[in-house]
This record gives sequence, C-alpha cells and structure tokens, in this order.
Amino acid sequence: MAFDAEAIRAQFPILARQVNGKPLVYLDSAASAQKPRAVIDAMTHAMEYSYANVHRGLHTLANETTDAYEAARRKVAAFINADVNEVVFTKGGTEAVNLVAAGLGARLQSGDEIILSQMEHHANIVPWHFLRERLGVVLKWVPVTDDGRLDLEAFQGLLGPRTRVVALSHMSNVLGTINDAKSLARMAHEAGALVLFDGCQAIVHRAVDVKDIDADFYVFSGHKLYGPTGIGILYGKADRLAELPPYQGGGEMIGVVSEDEITYADPPHRFEAGTPPILEAIGLGAAIDFVSGLDRIAVAEHEHALYERVRERLKGANWLRVIGDAPGKGAILSFTVDGAHAHDVAQILDRYGLAVRAGTHCAEPLMQRFDFTSTAPASFALYNTVEEADAFVDALTKTQAFFA
Repeated sequence: MAFDAEAIRAQFPILARQVNGKPLVYLDSAASAQKPRAVIDAMTHAMEYSYANVHRGLHTLANETTDAYEAARRKVAAFINADVNEVVFTKGGTEAVNLVAAGLGARLQSGDEIILSQMEHHANIVPWHFLRERLGVVLKWVPVTDDGRLDLEAFQGLLGPRTRVVALSHMSNVLGTINDAKSLARMAHEAGALVLFDGCQAIVHRAVDVKDIDADFYVFSGHKLYGPTGIGILYGKADRLAELPPYQGGGEMIGVVSEDEITYADPPHRFEAGTPPILEAIGLGAAIDFVSGLDRIAVAEHEHALYERVRERLKGANWLRVIGDAPGKGAILSFTVDGAHAHDVAQILDRYGLAVRAGTHCAEPLMQRFDFTSTAPASFALYNTVEEADAFVDALTKTQAFFA
C-alpha cells in the first residue's frame, strides 16, 4: 500500500491553517516537528482528568499519573530496544548531553581527549567545551568531507591512548548526513573510549536499536519526534549510568537524607531530581505510539522522494548553492541563494506560506567548515506532500527573482 501523506496530514490540526493568505507549507521539522491530535489529546486528557504529582502519592490521581508516566518510560525503552532502568527522562536532548558530560567530568583529567566532529550541534559541543575550560581536557575534531560525510580515516587517526569519550551526531541537523553509528561505536570501543550519540534527528527518520549500535549513551528530544517540548531522553547502559554521580539534587533522586549523610537512588531516578516533566513524558509516550504505528521504511522513502523531487526540479539552478550531498542522507536541503542572505530568503518564502529556518542552526563549526555565514534549510517530514514540494520550488524560484 502506498504511503498516504494526506491521511497522515489530517491528523495534524495546525497544518490546516493559512499563513499570509496561503496554505501553510511547514518545512521546519528538523528544528521542531508539528504535533498530531493523538499527542494533543493525551496531554489534554491528563490535565483534565487525571493529573497529580508522580511517585510517593497514595491517592487515585497520583497512582494514575504515575502509571501513565512510567508507561511512557516503558514505551521509550521498547522503541529503542533498551531496558526500562536505562531510560532517563530529561527536559531535552541538550540536558541529556550535559548530564553525561557533567558526570564523566568527575573522572576526567587534564590532557584526556574527547573526539567530536565538525557537524555537531552546539548541544553536543558546548558541554564538552565546559570540560575543556574547567578541567583542561583536549577536544579533537573529525573533519567533514566536501560532500558532507565524516572523514572516517581521519577519525581513526584521532583515536589514541588518551581518548576517553567520542561524542558524535547520528544524523546532522544541517547536512542530513546519517552516520554509521554501529561502526563508529566499534572503532571507539576498540580504542577504549566511551561513545555518546546525539540522536535528535536520526530517531525521527529511522528505527534505532541502541543495543545493536552498542552505544554507551544515546540522547534525543521529544519535540522533533512529533511530541511536546520540555522532554528528552538519555539512554545509558545500566553499568554506565550506575557509574555517573547525580546531576542535580532534590526530591526523588535520593535514597535517605539526614543532617549527616545522604544516599542516592538507583538509575534512572537518580537523575530525575524534583518534579519531572510529567505531562510532557505522557505526550512523548503518545508520540511514540503514533510513530510506532507507521511503516517507518515507507515514511523514510516518502520523505526522501520529496527531497529528490525538489533536487531534480532545481537541477541547473546556478543561483542555488546546496550544502551536504552525502550518500543515503536524510531529507534536509540546506541551501543559499546567490546575492541573498538566508534570513531574507526565509522571510520572502514566508509570504508564500512556506516555513523554513534560517541562520547557523547551532552548528557554527560546520558553517565555518563550508564558509557559510548562514543557510536556509528545508526539512521534509511525513506530513509533507508532493504538492508542497512543488510549492517550495515555485516559491523559491520566485524568491530568487527578487535578487537577480
């Protein structure tokens, strides 16, 4: 059965609206995806019918909400093939990386090496810079090839006896490049290093099996996965999480507190201090149900077909410069228009109802690598249609005429 984008689209209420008198064409899903009715309804129901704080409460509403919250954890675990006690709720992918960096920093020393890549999002750069500033660890950078791939030969050469951590993107938010996480993890482990993957983009576009990849840590956010903001996931191997000290202090993360001593809860609750993002976790659980009910291979093929249609229609446009053309890349088209700033391009496209992002996309080392000051990426999602792909090309061609 062919993938029915229109049927999927009908489940996203916001996509029925108009912008500037034009039908909304939302091509900014790599930054944050829209939400299906199932997610909206799950969160509304929790607020209207059965909301209370989780854990420790003995009344009906507390028990119901706790059950829904922990059910969401089980859904995440099944979704990525993890054990339930290996799934930590955070407020986003960024906090998840910070949690790991802070925990590992407790045992790193000056001169220890952390390997990143030029395609990383700032969320997987800045926390490691903190360790560089505070501890004197050394950051090493895997270069990106001209077509947007990781230079694997260079990566192998960077691994050494002082390598302690390898932190890499599973899929680039700018290039769309999908890295071979399993091979990268194998190479890192052979060098004796721990490996963390930023999966915020990859988790949306492909099935992720953290045990098959053999990741020590894997992080992603809810809002790109058609769920709410304010929720993220840290997966960590059970033994790796057990080695990390608490990230924040407060309620829930403790075992016993007295005036003279304190003990800590076991993971994952050790890392969930205070009232957690309860409604957001429930919403993420609903988003995972929604995504799990789809043929994910068909979704990926649909998204890629839209990308390829746009590339084909823009073939020969000598005013267009595209960044990232790696084999097997995801459906993200990052581009510039000759003679125009990306911000101006995005604003003119908005007049036609098209939503694209513009800027450096929290990836300044990558921008510097390709000598861009900014780009305007169009990212395709499961709810986009052929008609929208064509509308984008037509509007972009009209936009270029402003600067010709």
